[in-house]
Amino acid sequence: MLTTATSAAYAQSVDLSKWSPEYVKSIAGTKQFDAAKDCGAVVPNDYTGRVSYWYTGPFEADPQIAHDMDKAFWDAFHAAYPNITTDVQSITYNELLDKFRTALLGNAAPMVIRLQILGGVEFAAKGYLQPLKPEDVGYTAADFWPGALKSVTYEGTSYGLPTNNETMALIWNAKVFKDAGLDPENPPKTWDDVVAYSKQIHEKLGIPGYGLVAKQNAGNTPFRFMPMMWAYGGGALDEASADPSYKTVEINNAGSKAALQAAYQMYAVDKSAPTSALTNTQGENQAPFIAGKLGMMIAHPAEYAKMTDLASKATGADKAVADDVVANMRYGLLPTGPDGKRAVVFGGSNIHVVKPEFVEGGKSDEQAVKALICFWDSPEWSTKLAWVGSNPGNINGFMTDAMKQRLETIKFLDVTTSMLPNGIPFPVIPEAPEIMNIIVPDMMQNALTGAMTVDQAADDAAKKVEAIVAGGGGI
Repeated sequence: MLTTATSAAYAQSVDLSKWSPEYVKSIAGTKQFDAAKDCGAVVPNDYTGRVSYWYTGPFEADPQIAHDMDKAFWDAFHAAYPNITTDVQSITYNELLDKFRTALLGNAAPMVIRLQILGGVEFAAKGYLQPLKPEDVGYTAADFWPGALKSVTYEGTSYGLPTNNETMALIWNAKVFKDAGLDPENPPKTWDDVVAYSKQIHEKLGIPGYGLVAKQNAGNTPFRFMPMMWAYGGGALDEASADPSYKTVEINNAGSKAALQAAYQMYAVDKSAPTSALTNTQGENQAPFIAGKLGMMIAHPAEYAKMTDLASKATGADKAVADDVVANMRYGLLPTGPDGKRAVVFGGSNIHVVKPEFVEGGKSDEQAVKALICFWDSPEWSTKLAWVGSNPGNINGFMTDAMKQRLETIKFLDVTTSMLPNGIPFPVIPEAPEIMNIIVPDMMQNALTGAMTVDQAADDAAKKVEAIVAGGGGI
């Protein structure tokens, strides 16, 4: 296990109780950090060693600033640690997990790897990862979101650190709202309001009000339905609780059924969701939204850039409509449940340390590993490396000049950032993908199509989840 560092730990200096778009803007650019100096107190800057690292870096389709920041990071790290040799591989998102699995089987893995959130759970459960907590590399738990730390905690032990965090927001078309007789500048406050707004938009304008996503075996589905379920007081297991055991099945409790009923109301009763929702991913919501034919949907800050890009490619009358949609595009916090609870899926990535026996050559350089992780997760670099589509894993990054610049150049980032305190990771168990990508969408399909009642669909899903928790397999 990595030894605990006691120096250079940042005391949390942001007030999470005040977190809002206004507060996020007010603290940006208020504090300076020096990654080389601070990490030098954890691992001396003259240390000589070697570290190997795999991650998904920028590729051809990414904007230039992502490439620039990636290069700047490695230049800065080598300047801070001139005697540490780096063996770095950037591997595509879709290839990383399989390549890592193969490398582990051949004892040819890197010393350090950054994986998408919950990607590490599989490997921690199989005994491939070393325990790793913030104090091991000069930080404290207070430097990270509690929800993000849950995502790296398996059976009570921390196996990684959050590097960047993602949350989504509600997006709506202000013109559609106005034409339907709704306040164009105020989104629905509750999920019950979403149902009512969606119905009103459909009745007044003849278009879908809410871009429901219910495709089977697609990650977009749980990322949009679970926030609704959590807000109503439900969950797959007890992942929404402060100290989840991941043993208690909640997918058929009253809150979960209320969320499923709300989805059923929009799709089957009011018919205010797209008829294609059963086969839609978020991608299928983009075309009707840019055409002014969809009132609301859930997505990332990058959706604005996508809509701007679609508008730029439109021609004739379609371009006038598309430009109007972009001008009327608004972002707001996700709605709450009846009791005021707001929730969103906690996305992002985590950095992990591989046990030496699975590393190529059979050994790992502990000090070089610590230096790299400290530098990557510093306030400065966890902000810059998350530039285009995420948020810094280190909370102190929100006070940097880089964060101030991002807020000034990335429209609506302040809104999605404001959802971070409401972030909940999917259950931190190896079976989470099966629960989220198979059981939850199947439950929705059973209810929305009328193959089962809402109660029957939820109870059927509960039996499958219970089988998984008991180790018997759910499908």
